Amino acid sequence: MSELTFKNTGQMISTETIDGDIATLNLGPTHPATHGIFQNILKVDGERILSAEPTIGYIHRAFEKLAERRPYNQITPITDRLNYCSSPINNIGWHLTVEKLAGIEVPKRVDYMRVIVMELARIADHLVCNSVIGVDTGALTGFTYMFQEREKIYELYEEICGARLTTNIGRIGGFERDFNATFHAKLNKFLEDFPVNFEEFDRLLTRNRIFMDRVIGAGPITGERALEYSFSGPNLRAAGVDYDVRVMNPYCSYQDFDFDIPVGKDGDTYDRFVVRQEEIRQSLRIIRQALDKMPAGDFHANVPEFYLPPKEEVYRSMESLIYHFKIVMGETAIPAGEVYHAVEGGNGELGYYLVSDGGRTPYRLHFRRPCFIYYQAYPEMIVDSVLSDAILTMSSMNVIAGELDA
Repeated sequence: MSELTFKNTGQMISTETIDGDIATLNLGPTHPATHGIFQNILKVDGERILSAEPTIGYIHRAFEKLAERRPYNQITPITDRLNYCSSPINNIGWHLTVEKLAGIEVPKRVDYMRVIVMELARIADHLVCNSVIGVDTGALTGFTYMFQEREKIYELYEEICGARLTTNIGRIGGFERDFNATFHAKLNKFLEDFPVNFEEFDRLLTRNRIFMDRVIGAGPITGERALEYSFSGPNLRAAGVDYDVRVMNPYCSYQDFDFDIPVGKDGDTYDRFVVRQEEIRQSLRIIRQALDKMPAGDFHANVPEFYLPPKEEVYRSMESLIYHFKIVMGETAIPAGEVYHAVEGGNGELGYYLVSDGGRTPYRLHFRRPCFIYYQAYPEMIVDSVLSDAILTMSSMNVIAGELDA
């Protein structure tokens, strides 16, 4: 047994010689190529991967147990930290779950507002994933271009809630405020400018021969095998299965919108890239439809026992002060019951399994994190590939450590 250290990264390799060929490579948990705090112990023959054993748990934060000790409205910031590349989807998914259990019906306007926010978050999430795939093939330019576009989405978040990455956006029952004129102006500007810049990014990579040679055939998985692993989201659709929660189990009035579900064929890195590219285009279609058909009405449900009253009313109305106190102090009980609600997150089916005993906090809460489920297939997808393909495959699966290791 001997050890080697790479000078440029400090990465330690322990080598185990069998006929002078086989080595054990410790890829991660703190390594620039792993895109997160997790480890893969690889056995390699030269550059060829013979086996892989993933290890997680380096940033486990016990979100579900934390949530079981908090009032329902205080759980929203916890969901931010799952997939932090598209945290508004996490927030709204949680609000929908509580509303389902409590029997809260929100105005149609709230549905459309939520759709706009979630599709903006989906675009931001896919931009990160696909631009990083470009970086891992040596194309940095597209990454810098697309992060400028993601910045514009963050500015839109700021107009809605004042936050950017971990947004804590919205409330149980709707939003804390209506979309203002500045938001509408910035959104219309984004819808006008972004497609031009995005298509330039697409031309930079999608038909680029160097890029295609690197990603076609890297990390493939069949549709049948993906279903056996319970894949969902872009990774499943890239393998040829057209499952999308927004269509199969519509929520937030998604049935009102006309959009297509892009599907791949080979389930490799290239298909995952192309599927996400097309999903960005479809998200733009949905946002435009929601903006053009935005219903009139309130931006929150009429449920004062769950929805924080406006601050100015708290200062002058005893009833509003009482409701504000009860909600903030977690004294509002949720009906007893058991529900599961899922949304189409940036990485697939993001579900919340909630059990309430009628108290002020959940009795049990489980997050269905798509990353945690499909990451189990990673060893199988990279065996018999080369080391550089393993990095590409990890990027294209979009393994978000916060969602993987909640």
